[in-house]
Amino acid sequence: MKRLIDIEFHKFKYSKSSKVLTIIYLVIVFALMFVGLYEVPFKGAKASLSDLGIFDFPYIWHLSPYILSFLKFLIAIVIVSLTASEYSNRTLKQNLIDGLSKKELVLSKFYLVVALALVVTLLVFLVCLFLGYLYSDITEFNLVFRDVEYVGAFFLSHLTFFAFCLFAGILVKRSAFALGLIGIWCIFELLTFLFTSHIDLRFGYGIWDVLRDILPMSSISNLIVEPFTKVSLVKNGWETLSQSEFEKDYSVRWINVLVCLGWTTLFTFWSYRLLKRRDL
Repeated sequence: MKRLIDIEFHKFKYSKSSKVLTIIYLVIVFALMFVGLYEVPFKGAKASLSDLGIFDFPYIWHLSPYILSFLKFLIAIVIVSLTASEYSNRTLKQNLIDGLSKKELVLSKFYLVVALALVVTLLVFLVCLFLGYLYSDITEFNLVFRDVEYVGAFFLSHLTFFAFCLFAGILVKRSAFALGLIGIWCIFELLTFLFTSHIDLRFGYGIWDVLRDILPMSSISNLIVEPFTKVSLVKNGWETLSQSEFEKDYSVRWINVLVCLGWTTLFTFWSYRLLKRRDL
């Protein structure tokens, strides 16, 4: 296992585009850590985002993973470019000549996917701790680490998405086309949502309620529900406009966890089957 990881990180080390994208990701993450210090004029006074309580424990465990999950496309480009470039550079063929089996080739890339997902998750965990202890008045252990399951959901969402990117890179062989395939699939799910929502609204069906727990991108996005309506200011405003009590389930649903684990397994298996059938 260590040998396979070393092989992939050696390729990552000498990929300029991968290092640039990773640095951009880190810069954005660290920049967001200090966004709470920025003050804006409000009714003759100055107020910062931290005054809204969005960086307090345990809310920070929900907010930060949700916001930072939108940055996973930067790491996705890294995975796709590393995978696709191996065809043009013929490193896959060279790895086979050097004694690796096709199963080990896929495992090495899957280990890279897992490692990248773990690294960004650890980074988010540390960001949440830093922001929480910097802005929050809550220090009780049971409250500080309540809702930490959103960090686990963050890891799983990245693992599944990265496995999808790995599969796309192996399937299409060209990084630009692989990224295009991922974009097309996202558009397909969006169009499916619009179409089924129209059918559901017109005929009273619940088609989208089923599909959103099955389709991969939808399952990934549903792991972490938007946290903004948890903020008292937003919630009270919504209740005032709707003249009714606002209720929403923010929990990490087990159906989404199981579906994402299933898609991760399928994407990895399909990647292996593609490599096994191809003449590299």
